[in-house]
Amino acid sequence: MSDFFSYKGYPLVRNGKQIYYGNMSDDYVCMITINHTRKIKDLDVADKVKVMLMQTAADIDPSQMIVKNSDRGSLYEALEMAHTWLDKTK
Repeated sequence: MSDFFSYKGYPLVRNGKQIYYGNMSDDYVCMITINHTRKIKDLDVADKVKVMLMQTAADIDPSQMIVKNSDRGSLYEALEMAHTWLDKTK
């Protein structure tokens, strides 16, 4: 059993406002960055999120790692986009 939270079969790892989605051992992983939140009652809810599909190979120039990127209006929309991208890389 994995020690990570998962969404639709891919692990989620959070570090501050960044969430890595996918298996680091795969060719691609998504990085989701929360750029802005708003308060709904006592809860901070992401309303500006950047999604990036990145290659994980160690020998790639860092400037060439990002394959796709998109801005979304919620964390749910960002996760759905990331899931679609990762599924298409299989």
